[in-house]
Amino acid sequence: MKPVVLAILVLGLAACKEDIATITPVEMTDEALGHYCQMFVADHPGPKAQVHLKGQSAPLWFSQVSDAVAYMYDPERDAEVMGVFVSDMSRAESWALPGLDNWLASGNAAFVIESDRLGGMGVPEAIPFGSTDAAAAFAADHGGRVVAWDAVPEAYVRPDMAQMSGHQANLGVDQ
Repeated sequence: MKPVVLAILVLGLAACKEDIATITPVEMTDEALGHYCQMFVADHPGPKAQVHLKGQSAPLWFSQVSDAVAYMYDPERDAEVMGVFVSDMSRAESWALPGLDNWLASGNAAFVIESDRLGGMGVPEAIPFGSTDAAAAFAADHGGRVVAWDAVPEAYVRPDMAQMSGHQANLGVDQ
């Protein structure tokens, strides 16, 4: 009887491992809509992100990587995240054309934050690269610093909008 129980456990663990292993990035299409803005993701320059949730067949799309980081910090997020993929800007054609299929797992990327490049929605961006060397070269040209996915600060992706230049009038804040 013990070999049967062991076989069932092994098959069960293999099935779990298979579920995790099958999470792969999806090629971005022109119909991909940003999770927060509900605008076409491809219409915005800069790197993109896709977040795969347990039980969902399609990923959540983000017009900029910083929005995906903010989503990960969201205390109201209740779905289990199965995978996060970001544009590899070292393989991008240009800032305007970050690519449709050059995805890498967020945990394998090096990110430049605090650079002079804004994301697709015009706010600070966490710019992903497939290597630390590529990220460091970008930071040398555009400022900023290189961090890992889990080191992008929540305060960076959720800036105080009243402190951002040009936003005071839109928020009704005294100037």
